[in-house]
Parts: sequence; C-alpha cells; structure tokens
Amino acid sequence: MDHRLECLIDAAFADQSPMLVDTKFRVSAFPTQASPDTNVIKAATQLDQKSSLKREQVRNMKVVQNKRKKVTVTPATSMLLFLREPYIAEYAQQYTNSIKARGPILQPGWVWLCGAGPGDAGLLTLHALNALRQADVIVYDALVGPDILEWANSTAELIYAGKRGGKPSAKQRDISLHLVELAKKGKKVLRLKGGDPFVFGRGGEEAQTLVQHQIPIRIIPGISAGIGGLAYAGIPVTHRDVNQSVTFVTGHDQSGESPSSLNWKAISDGSQVLVIYMGIKHISRITSELIKAGRSVSEPVAVVTNATTDNQQVLETTLGSMKVDLEKTGMSPPAIICVGKSVLMRQALDWQSMISGNSPRNTDPLNRGRPAEAS
Repeated sequence: MDHRLECLIDAAFADQSPMLVDTKFRVSAFPTQASPDTNVIKAATQLDQKSSLKREQVRNMKVVQNKRKKVTVTPATSMLLFLREPYIAEYAQQYTNSIKARGPILQPGWVWLCGAGPGDAGLLTLHALNALRQADVIVYDALVGPDILEWANSTAELIYAGKRGGKPSAKQRDISLHLVELAKKGKKVLRLKGGDPFVFGRGGEEAQTLVQHQIPIRIIPGISAGIGGLAYAGIPVTHRDVNQSVTFVTGHDQSGESPSSLNWKAISDGSQVLVIYMGIKHISRITSELIKAGRSVSEPVAVVTNATTDNQQVLETTLGSMKVDLEKTGMSPPAIICVGKSVLMRQALDWQSMISGNSPRNTDPLNRGRPAEAS
C-alpha cells in the first residue's frame, strides 16, 4: 500500500474522517469523501466502539477479510464501509494534498524540536501529532510517556535520550550531535521533549547545535508543566486577587546542583507566585533561601508530581512544612512546586475531585466575601 496513506491517521480520527484499515489490521488511513465515484457500500454491521479510537482498538476490530477490498471505519457512525480497490490511489493523493493544506510536512534532513506537554497525551498540540505521524526517527526524553509514543508512525525508530537527575544519562553533547548525525543521513527527525522544549528543557542548546551544523529546524512549542501541570491540579498560576506576576525557577543548574547564581532575595521580592521546576532534590536549600529572603513559613505551597498523568499526586502544605511533609509522603520527581496564595485556589478548583463526586472544599478560599464575578 502507498506509504502516503500512513500519514496522520490519528488526526483523521480526531476530525471524524473515515479511516482506511487493511486486512492485516494495520492502520493506514485517509478520508473518503462522499462521492458516487467511490462506490462505497455500507455494511449492516455496527461497531461497538467509541468515537475516539486509538490504534490498538482499531487493530483489534473484527472486520470481514477480503483480499480485494479495504475496510474503512467511520468513527462518527461506527459503520463499516467497503471501498473498492481502484479508488484507493486517487483518494490517497487527495489525502496527501489535504495534509499539505492542513499542516507542515517534515522533510528528510530536517529536525523538529517539539514539546510533548506535561504528560497527558490529550494535551499534545496538533502540530505535535502531525510530527509524530511523519517522523522516521523519534528521539524522546524521560518525561515522554508510552501513551504519547503510541501515536507515532508505526515504522518510526524510537530512541530514548532521557536525562534524569541521579541516574545514568546520555550527555547533552552526545544527544545534540546524534540529532545532527541522523539529519545528515536524510532522516525525518523528531526531537520530542516533555513540556515545552524551551522551558528548562535544553531545547535552545540543541536547536543552536543543529543550526551551527546547517541542519534545518522547526520549533513546536508545548504546554509547560509549570502552567499546564498546575492547572490540571486546579491551581492557576495567575489569579487577579493574588498576583500580577509569576516567576519560573529551575531547582538545579547544569551540574545538577542548586543554582548558585540565583538571587533568591530578588526572586522572592519580585513575584507573588513562584513556580519551581526540578526542585525536590534541593528542597532544603530552596526552602531555607526563600525563608531567609523574607517569604513566610506559613505561605501556601503545592507540590505536584507526575502532573496530568494517572499517577499524579498533589501535596498541599506550607513553606515551613514542605520538607518534612515531602519526606512523609515519599513523593519523588518529576515535580512542580508552586509557592504563593494561588495554591489556595485548589480548594475551589480541584476539578478532578469534583468529577469523582466530591464537593469543593471551599468556594471562597481567599476569603474575599464576594462572588467571583464581582472581583
């Protein structure tokens, strides 16, 4: 079958376009437009499937085996459709053209640096999904989970290049030069990073290396955990009754130690809300520096680990108690730490708890004594 059919099947699922599935259950999709020329015959068999289908669900569907016909699935109607073979090439070309109109094409010899978001595959951008479906090689980091990788092109080579504190990891120089090597081999390379590649993700270093080696690049931003991960936990990083500024801080430097260059007094004075990435390892020093800089020991703090995933944990504590409370819970990285009164808003905005049937703990956690719309 034409390799062009393998592009962006999951994007087609998302917009409810019919899918092409070959008789070996390998997904190779393209939209089939309603037209007399297609000679589409609707089968009477209904599929007991959800409208949003993943690759493995399609692979496990019971379909009629017929060497002369391909089977298409319409998620919106859960109906089997049979499309005669002569029309496949024609509509494959139409699909290829529609992809060109819908999003950029990942060309051989290019590297796309892409943010995969904070963890939940549903938070991928459309450009990220487009990239996953086209790449020959995907170089991914430790915060990119299997739910995201399963959206990849089925023929793509997956290369792990994770860097985790305290664990054996590839050197940054080696990762950057490997991207150069892959691009020079004519591969369509996707460098996939958790969160946003330019927010404490060393994406700038890798992009600069590629440019210095004359490798063409595209940058695809992602949802950073410091914003999206906290939002998932019901914590807005900005709230009009709390703050007019927010500061994002890294908890360790290139050596893995707590950054010695940070002016904690200026950081403390400069923003009502602080968001700290990768801070658990050095939580004692960070806590001490912030209290020394004038932050109150009773200031609200939230620690969110494995944000937006099924393993998400949230600790609500205070600056003075954070170290001890973390030790009690045994929570471990990856983690985002939020310091400031916006943490209190989780008492009203813990939407995941509400979905489980619980009532909000406090609909006025800032004690404003007025409806939110009157703010």
